Amino acid sequence: MPGSAKISTEEAAEPASASPRLLFVDLDGTLIRTDLLWESLLATASQQPWRLWTWACVLPRGRAQLKRAIAEHVPTDAARLPFRAELLEFLAREKSQGTRLVLATASDHIWAQSVAAELDLFDAVLASDGQNNLKGAAKLAAIENYCRHCGASEFDYLGDSSADLPIWKRAAGIGVVEPSRRLLKQVQTCGGRVQSFGERPSRWRHAVRALRPQQWIKNILLFVPLVLAHAWHDGDRIVAALLAFVAFSASASATYIVNDLLDVAADRCHPRKCRRPFASGALPLAWGPPLAAGLLLVGFATAIAALPAEFVALLLLYGVLTLLYSCWLKRKVMVDVMVLAGLYTLRVVAGGVAADVPVSEWLMALSLFLFTSLAFGKRYIELSHLEDDAVSSRGRGYQIGDLGLLESVGPTSGYIAVLVLALYIHGDTVKQLYPRPWALWLICPLFLYWVNRFWILAKRRVLSDDPLVFAFKDRVSLALGAISALLMLLAAWPA
Repeated sequence: MPGSAKISTEEAAEPASASPRLLFVDLDGTLIRTDLLWESLLATASQQPWRLWTWACVLPRGRAQLKRAIAEHVPTDAARLPFRAELLEFLAREKSQGTRLVLATASDHIWAQSVAAELDLFDAVLASDGQNNLKGAAKLAAIENYCRHCGASEFDYLGDSSADLPIWKRAAGIGVVEPSRRLLKQVQTCGGRVQSFGERPSRWRHAVRALRPQQWIKNILLFVPLVLAHAWHDGDRIVAALLAFVAFSASASATYIVNDLLDVAADRCHPRKCRRPFASGALPLAWGPPLAAGLLLVGFATAIAALPAEFVALLLLYGVLTLLYSCWLKRKVMVDVMVLAGLYTLRVVAGGVAADVPVSEWLMALSLFLFTSLAFGKRYIELSHLEDDAVSSRGRGYQIGDLGLLESVGPTSGYIAVLVLALYIHGDTVKQLYPRPWALWLICPLFLYWVNRFWILAKRRVLSDDPLVFAFKDRVSLALGAISALLMLLAAWPA
């Protein structure tokens, strides 16, 4: 019948003259800061994307059947879910006082039972069973049915959304988790005693964090061809480079969101990435797809409206490579490093196309070797932090034992980049462009010092996960960059 649900072992209690207090607790968004259906869909998109079509065919048969079909193929890692610690403490106190705790959720019974087994708090589990989706009125019917089995005349309910209003209207005690002002007002009219757990954080603030605006600094690479071509005085080219910066930043943020969505499980195993908005549950997973789609629209609309078709093609290539990297290539040893280096170099090439200035083979070679060194550095930093925290390198193809190899090939790639610069300075082209080429030679030892310093800091575990962001924020790196810029101006100054 509608509203019926599976009742797990120990649920069918015999009526008693003094029935225990019953507290029903919602799962998605209440006990955990996420939604298990979204979690499973994203895990599938990352690991077995072909199954999404199969499940799309199941959807017309109802959400309950969809959840069961997914739950049978995608188990939940209950130990890694973002539980609300303060709520677990509250439930533990309630249980110690004799309250009977029941997990009542619209998630499938397979997932709910896994969570209940992990926590060892709940006396019973009510959940969707493949036929009935336990939400709203259906959940209320299952709760009332359970109360009749226990001989209880009233119950308390702990939830988080407006879908729970029918249940709260019948509950003697109302618990609401991080409610919005509107929901809190609605709950207060339900009649029961109300207890609120936490205040809803600003989701838009976490949405901005998910864009990773600090990573936009990497798109300064788009201006490199403009500067090296001595075209910094050309207003039209500067405007084109700025528009390219906007297009790349919006598109890059979209790819960061996609990457974070597909990498939620792996990020929760990381000592710092677990604090990212989606991994921590601060931002609902359902916000991710529309955010990413809107950013892609902004990026490509800007590119199509104001920049050459070649730039649009490069932006599309960047998006495709990043998507392949997020879904597959980041788990391929060495391939991931080459793709990362290629994505950095692609920014330089795209900047030249946007500003209509040539990108020389020398600049391409220098960029490729330098960014390969930084990409190895990124992997080295991640692995070294995981070694310090005794955490497995889940979601990556590298092992802790690879650290020695990475700290060998990484600096070597940086040294080759310095060599490419030296060979370029020695060529005839420099003598035609720069009246004082000797000033450029002074950049080489500065460059060499920076590469060595970067890897020493990486070895000491004092760098963040992204070396290029470090380079743009580090005072020593900025000072070296300023000195190098002055040397370039000196070299180019008319004799």
